[in-house]
Amino acid sequence: MSVFSVTNPLRLRKSELSFKDRFKNISWLYIFIVTLIASIGIITLYSVANGSMDPWASKQLIRFAFGLALIVFIAMTDLRIWIRYSYIFYFFTLLLLIYVELFGHDAMGAQRWINLGFIQIQPSELMKIALVLALARFFHGTSLQENETFKTLLIPIILVALPVLLVLKQPDLGTAVMLTISASVVFFLVGVQIWKFGIVALLALISMPIAWNFFLHDYQKQRVLTFLDPQKDPLGAGYHIIQSHITLGSGSIFGKGFLQGTQSSLNFLPEKHTDFIFTVFAEEFGMIGGLLLLALYIALIIFGFYIALRCTSFFGKLLALGLTANLFFYVFINVAMVMGIVPVVGVPLPLISYGGTAMMTHMISFGLIQCVFVNKDIQIGRSGANPDN
Repeated sequence: MSVFSVTNPLRLRKSELSFKDRFKNISWLYIFIVTLIASIGIITLYSVANGSMDPWASKQLIRFAFGLALIVFIAMTDLRIWIRYSYIFYFFTLLLLIYVELFGHDAMGAQRWINLGFIQIQPSELMKIALVLALARFFHGTSLQENETFKTLLIPIILVALPVLLVLKQPDLGTAVMLTISASVVFFLVGVQIWKFGIVALLALISMPIAWNFFLHDYQKQRVLTFLDPQKDPLGAGYHIIQSHITLGSGSIFGKGFLQGTQSSLNFLPEKHTDFIFTVFAEEFGMIGGLLLLALYIALIIFGFYIALRCTSFFGKLLALGLTANLFFYVFINVAMVMGIVPVVGVPLPLISYGGTAMMTHMISFGLIQCVFVNKDIQIGRSGANPDN
C-alpha cells in the first residue's frame, strides 16, 4: 500500500497564483538553512586553502550566489511546467550521458564530464534530478493497483536501468548507487510491495560474485578490500581512510579551532576539499561542530518531508520526497564513508564539498522542493494539467 492517498484532494479556490503570492509562499527559513550550510562550506574551503579564498572558496561563493537566485527562480515557477516537461528533461539528460560515453572529457581515469571550455558539466549529477522527475511524473498517472503489477513497473525500471548502466560505464559507482537508491525510495512510496524489493536484493546478492569478477574495476575492488582492512596497506590504498580517521580523532570534542587544523594544512589528508571535507571541519570544530552541521542537514530533511505532506498533488509529494531522500543519502553516505562505516565511493557532501555541477544540482533540487511548497495547494490532473481544464 502506498504511503500516500490521492483520493478526495482538497479543492483549490483559485487555480492560478500571482507573482506576489508565489514570492510570499517561499519558505525563507528553508533558504536560510541552505545558506547557513553553504556558508560553512565556504569557510571550510577557505581554511583548507590555509586562509585563502583561492582557489576554492571564491569560486564556491560565486556558484552559491548564482544557485541562490536559481532557487528563487525555480520556486516561482508553476509546478505543472515541471510535470509537463519532466520526460523531456530526463531524455535530454540521458542524451548528455550518451554524449559523455562517446565524446566526454577524461579526467583521473574516468570519463564523466562534458568540457565546454569555460565550464565542465557532469550529466550524471543532473540525472539525479531528472530521474526523480521522470519517476514522479510516471507514477502520478498510475493507480495503486496498477503499481502492484510488473507490466506497470516495466517502464520505470527501464527509466532507472538506462542511466545506471551508462553511469557504471564511466565508471562512477557512487553515482550509480545514488541513482538506484533514489529510485528505490520512489518505488517504495508508490506502493511497490516489500517482497519485490526482497527479490531484487536477493538477486543482487547472488550476482555479487559475477559483478566482482567481470564488472568491477581493480580500483573499485581495492576500495572494498581497503574498507574491510585499511591497515593492510596503510601507505597505499588504506592511506585515505586512515588519515580520515586520524583527522576526525584529532578534533576531539571542541576542535582545534578555525585555521588550526594540522592534518589538512600539512597535506596529510587527500581530497580534503571534496570527498573528505567533513573531516577538515570536524578537526577544527570538533564533534560539537560536526553534530551541529548534521543538525542543519536534519532540519532540511525534516522540512522536505513536511513540504511533501502539505502538498495536494501526488506528483509534488513524490518530487519533494524523492529529492529530500536524495539529500539524506548524500549526507549519510559521505559521513559514513569518511568514518569508515561504508566503502569510499566518491559521494560529495552537499553544499560543503567543492564542485560546480554538484552545487548546481543541489540548488536545483532545493528550488524544486520550494516550488512544491509554493504550489502545494494546486491540483494536477493525470495529464499534468489543472483538473478543471
